[in-house]
Amino acid sequence: MTLKLGVIGTGAIGQEHIRRCTKVLQGATVVAVSDINVEGARAALSRLGLQAEVYADGHDVIKSSDVDALLITSWDPTHEEYTLAAIAAGKPVFCEKPLAMTAAGCRRVVDAEIKFGKRLVQVGFMRPYDTGYRALKKVITDGTIGEPLMLHCAHRNPAVPESYTTDMAITSTLIHELDVLRWLTNDDYKTVQVVFPRVTSKSHSRLKDPQIVLFETQKGIRIDVEIFVNCAYGYDIQCEVVGEEGVARLPEPSAVQMRRSAQLSTSILTDWKDRFIDAYDVELQAFINDVSKGSLTGPSAWDGYAASVAADACLKAQNSGAIEQVELPPRPAFYDKA
Repeated sequence: MTLKLGVIGTGAIGQEHIRRCTKVLQGATVVAVSDINVEGARAALSRLGLQAEVYADGHDVIKSSDVDALLITSWDPTHEEYTLAAIAAGKPVFCEKPLAMTAAGCRRVVDAEIKFGKRLVQVGFMRPYDTGYRALKKVITDGTIGEPLMLHCAHRNPAVPESYTTDMAITSTLIHELDVLRWLTNDDYKTVQVVFPRVTSKSHSRLKDPQIVLFETQKGIRIDVEIFVNCAYGYDIQCEVVGEEGVARLPEPSAVQMRRSAQLSTSILTDWKDRFIDAYDVELQAFINDVSKGSLTGPSAWDGYAASVAADACLKAQNSGAIEQVELPPRPAFYDKA
């Protein structure tokens, strides 16, 4: 049976998800979309050669009897509202990050899902679906390098616009590490501190770049994450796990090594979409498959909440310069069973 999807938000990521769900993946079709720019939504469908019902209000997509499940790719501040409406309607929902704009908003989604009594929410954290991260996770889970002691990570972008500010290094950039490092270590954060090295000349007055975020986990693992969003040379994601018996590194993306003009070189990606395009395909195919089977297994509303709680502590640490506590409550048994 083909899963009938409704997509709320037809901007860049919404159009990409519509394309992959209808032209790349199996088992689903898009039957309804919404966007505040209705004509823009129609034009997007036309470019993709698709026919679907077009609404101005995302709630109409949620209410549609033709829609089995939802993809929320709208403006970030609308995510919580639409996700709560999807839960109330009893429809599975894939919500791009952030799940909500605050930890309190994420908690409202968690509480609504628990009250409903079944997992309906998957958050769009795609890194656990990346081939390299999965390989690194297997090394850790298999005990090949012993118990993890330290992680050294980096998240580098070639450049960001002037609208990008210091806090966005946490809420828009580090948010991916906040999720995937919990998943890699099977651990939660205990404390965080943010330190600022010398500012790059390529930054601007409202952005302190780079930043180094230092975590201690509940098990005592130490993690440092370098965030450098004006690194100039490319889009570069690094993760090294130091264990009791060895060291494991995240594999580099596949690239052709060249010998030319007396140089040995390997190209570096410059666009995050190229780095993780396969992971997006895998995560949405998994969501489609899980909905069809009646049980979600991907990043949960609790994972969205945990990332938001950690992000709030990071923002506090940016301003204080002190070591701040990450106050995450115990995970509800509901998510252990899920």
